[in-house]
Amino acid sequence: MTTHLSPPTASGPAPKPPGRSPRALWHLGVNAVVVAWLALFAAVATAHHFLPHSSWLLVHVLLLGAVTNAVVIWSGHFAASVLRLPEANRGAPAALRLVCLNAGAVAVMGGMLTGRWHAVLAGGCLVAAAVTAHAVWLVRLLRRALPGRFSMTVRYYTAASALLPAGAALGVVMARGGLAGDLSDRLLIAHEMINLLGWVGLTVAGTLITLWPTMLRTRVAEGAERAGRTALPVLLVGLAAAVAAALLAPPPLAAVGVAGYAAGLVVAGRPWLREARAKTPNSFAAWSVAAGCLWLAGSLTALGGILLSTTSWTTVTERTSLLTAPLAAGWIAQVLLGALSFLVPVVLGGGPAAVRAAAAGLERAWPARLAVTNAALLLCVLPVPSMVRVACSLLLLVVLLHFLVLLVLTVVRGLRNRRRAARGDADPGSAPAPAPAEVPAAPHRVLGGVAFGLAVVVLAVAGGGAVDARSLPVVERSAATGADGGVVKPTGLTTTVDVTIRGMRFSPSAVDVPAGNRLVVRLRNTGTDTHDLVLETGARTDRLTPGKRGTLDAGVVGRDLSGWCSVVGHRQMGMVFAVRVTGTRGPDTVDGTGSEEVGGTTHDHGGGTHDHGGGTSGGTGGSAAEAFDPMAEPAEGFTARDAELPPATDGPGSTLHKRTLTVKEAEAEVAPGVRQTLWTFDGTAPGPVLRGRVGDTFEITLVNDGTIGHSVDFHAGALAPDRPMRTIQPGKSLTYRFKATRSGVWMYHCSTMPMSLHIANGMFGAVIIDPPGLPEVDREYVLVQSESYLGEQNGTADAGKVKAKEPDMVAFNGYANQYDHDPLTARTGERVRIWVLAAGPNVGSAFHVVGGQFDTVFREGAYDLRPGGSERGGAQVLDLAPASGGFVELSFPEAGSYAFVTHVMTDAERGAHGVFRVR
Repeated sequence: MTTHLSPPTASGPAPKPPGRSPRALWHLGVNAVVVAWLALFAAVATAHHFLPHSSWLLVHVLLLGAVTNAVVIWSGHFAASVLRLPEANRGAPAALRLVCLNAGAVAVMGGMLTGRWHAVLAGGCLVAAAVTAHAVWLVRLLRRALPGRFSMTVRYYTAASALLPAGAALGVVMARGGLAGDLSDRLLIAHEMINLLGWVGLTVAGTLITLWPTMLRTRVAEGAERAGRTALPVLLVGLAAAVAAALLAPPPLAAVGVAGYAAGLVVAGRPWLREARAKTPNSFAAWSVAAGCLWLAGSLTALGGILLSTTSWTTVTERTSLLTAPLAAGWIAQVLLGALSFLVPVVLGGGPAAVRAAAAGLERAWPARLAVTNAALLLCVLPVPSMVRVACSLLLLVVLLHFLVLLVLTVVRGLRNRRRAARGDADPGSAPAPAPAEVPAAPHRVLGGVAFGLAVVVLAVAGGGAVDARSLPVVERSAATGADGGVVKPTGLTTTVDVTIRGMRFSPSAVDVPAGNRLVVRLRNTGTDTHDLVLETGARTDRLTPGKRGTLDAGVVGRDLSGWCSVVGHRQMGMVFAVRVTGTRGPDTVDGTGSEEVGGTTHDHGGGTHDHGGGTSGGTGGSAAEAFDPMAEPAEGFTARDAELPPATDGPGSTLHKRTLTVKEAEAEVAPGVRQTLWTFDGTAPGPVLRGRVGDTFEITLVNDGTIGHSVDFHAGALAPDRPMRTIQPGKSLTYRFKATRSGVWMYHCSTMPMSLHIANGMFGAVIIDPPGLPEVDREYVLVQSESYLGEQNGTADAGKVKAKEPDMVAFNGYANQYDHDPLTARTGERVRIWVLAAGPNVGSAFHVVGGQFDTVFREGAYDLRPGGSERGGAQVLDLAPASGGFVELSFPEAGSYAFVTHVMTDAERGAHGVFRVR
């Protein structure tokens, strides 16, 4: 028989006279919280480019916000229904649990965004407390109730609620940072398994035992209860094995646990298949839940493959990030929206006709919506050009907003009709007309809706490809010309070669192709950075992140061709490729390059993640170097970068400094009338100055909001560089923790190759660690000297000039001659300390103050000169090699303007010049 989880249903008893049911108002009120979180998710998705930790925030707004609230609300509702205690899931205790849960979720997200771990800890404790109280309430409910046929559903909810606090604890530990080795990767995988497969997965499995046949309006399959009881221990054992392996063992052992969990789902799901065969789904709710379950099955299969294919948990973490969209949007979001579309009309009530009318309102255009959702999501998962992925993401966002609008309109209309009916003045035209118990959609309308949805996705793909034209397949006719300019005769044969990227090289770096053959290059990136392959004809692969593959179809080849990696600076570092045409016709062999196809075509469009931004030095035209005039005046009201150095934190060592550095691409003026697109830490070049004392600990979270891979290397820390200094791709983050054990002026910079270019384009900064007993002075300034290799206006640095060591400009704190126009200040007799770092990347500094003499010189961790010596000596220059630093101290004897320069005079004339104005 059909189990009626939320009476009255379409086949339930006759309703009471319509009015404001307390139960209905309660459910509408608490589910408004779920809708609010979904609306926030849509807002974050819209503005994610402007938010820190945007990927993390999107996932947690959906899962910790919307889904966790929905789980607590509806598991309470279903538990009370199957135990025949319908009023048990309301009241002050339930409301308090929800308040605690949402306060904790807000605290967790706020703490992560602001870098306050204690807020994350407090929020995690609140979330764990709320869900633990929910689990205790479920147990008490079980004990109160009489034995019921489907009471095992409540046991699923209890097990799920017991798991979430463990997952929350792992999340809090990861937020704290400072984890050695691959522990952070292990904790992340365990955290995701517990929360997704445990908290969400067990809840969904337990609910579908009764909700699925109710959605289909069919009888519960024979043996469904027994299957549910059998599946629960299998699911728990499989999950426990997977989590234990994630924490203690290599990845292949975790695959065994995942397989066990999948086996538990198969046991539980066999009755669901029988029910679907007995009554084919014909509604948005049922098809949305079914589609979500298919995405879960595919994701578990992919997860098992990932775990079996590597012994590195770091690799597992990188690869499982590809499953975020299938699990979050494909599985969880579709199940949630499907369940809401079925349950909200039942909660609104008002009689069978009103329920059917509300359901019809939520199911408008459902075939098209489902087609758009799943086709667009599939394209987001597949290796498509980045603009196509953006277009599909926008479609998913539009579908979500459309559902939220339908939901709000349906609720408002239902409440209005109930109020009118209660007053006895309902508008006959607005009252839902009686309808049959079930009106299945016409097959042609379903197929037409699906076709319309797919057409929308096709148009989005076409639009995305048009915007990002360079990602589209290129058939370049000029490649078919011979060396003499004549058109070569095609042979009809295809030469297919395998090329591997290793470090900063293509292997092989040259291939031989018979004239007239078609050339197909299958490229695999085994390096640690993003790369591509571009031929001079314009044929190219997409940008490939580490571990990805792509295919370049060069078409018919009749002449020698040059190729290279188009990421800025990589070509100059030797990432070049050559196609050599031979006179041989017919079948050929490509020595050492892999496969050869004769008379046919091999296509291998394997898994690349595409990144089409920021890779070239393209600007708006015109040479920035020609626009640079050392004598030019900045615009009126110009303000130089503040060079004053705030004091170190008071107190002894062992202070913890937590900071988030976000990689940003920023267009900035670097001299009057000269603009460059810089790669920066936190939007400025140089990046923020960090200061501490010997013994302090620094915990830096690097977030890459750029369009290519970046990293960070802190000279102030002594530790193995393998993991903390690794390159991270756009949208990723890492935590870098080090202890300052020695004093000095230490450089930090991006260490992604080509390192010289990344530094030259703005990715550098200073960490100042005070020597013990450093005396106080009246003023402290910090000057970071660097050189610029100007490309086009608004473009990036010229990699060729960097390689040739031919700078156009040298500056203190990133802007040529800025302290000539906005001088640093001091008073006569004041003691002034000037910290100097020579950031390079290629040029050192000979820092000198014209008219001043230094009585203190501290260079690279030691004093070269201190006042009070018998020699009565002084110093005229602080000489620094690239990446070295120190400080000098002096007092100005009288009022006036004292120029400061690097005494490499050509560099001073290129912009490394400023003034102290002394009064």
